[in-house]
Amino acid sequence: MRNLKISLQYDGTRYKGWQRQKENSPTIQEKIESVLSKMTGEEIQVIGCGRTDSGVHAENYVANFRTNSNMSIDEMLDYLYEYLPEDIVVKSMKDTTERFHARYNVKSKTYVYRIYNGRFRNVFNRKYTYHTNEKLNLDDMKRASEVLIGTHDFQSFTSLKSNSKSTVRTINYINITENDGMIEVEVNGNGFLWNMVRIIVGTLLEVGVGKINVKDVERILDEKKRAEAGPIAQAKGLCLKSVQY
Repeated sequence: MRNLKISLQYDGTRYKGWQRQKENSPTIQEKIESVLSKMTGEEIQVIGCGRTDSGVHAENYVANFRTNSNMSIDEMLDYLYEYLPEDIVVKSMKDTTERFHARYNVKSKTYVYRIYNGRFRNVFNRKYTYHTNEKLNLDDMKRASEVLIGTHDFQSFTSLKSNSKSTVRTINYINITENDGMIEVEVNGNGFLWNMVRIIVGTLLEVGVGKINVKDVERILDEKKRAEAGPIAQAKGLCLKSVQY
């Protein structure tokens, strides 16, 4: 049996995230499994590198699946390109080791959140960026982000209600850049909790407009209470940029 590693990009606007849902909701996993199953004549299960929320996008999402099919890589790529919807593209595929697991083997992930900080929204990027016309203090946002780098309990920065799972994660870096009104918040970490990146961005946005003081971010982290942090930033601004193995 072959174990195939795939890299794909998708526009998450129409989907309820990556993971297949019990109810009949459109998800990326469901679409890919459906096409792969028809292609191979087998019941294919796709293992993703992690969940993405409803409405979140991905530039380089990694997954793997097993099959007995002897189709060539190019034949499979052509089939997927023809039968997947236009907002999902499998960019590459290769045979990998039996032990490769798209989720368990992840060392870190990089997300990018895009904010358009202009007077008016840009009609061409409105599905992929959050727009605000409030002036943002990037220096304050950068200083606040530094507090979050390292290994911490991010309980204040997740929508996860259960206490049964660890909320300790490591953030390796947060880079905030701006070019002609387009602000990018790039976050790399060893793993992320439910809504974690969007809550981090929502908190940094509150810092940027002066609603949260820079020095309060450390207190928010220490409080371990979701209510202390900022709101969840809109899903459409978030994109999974890359996965490191």
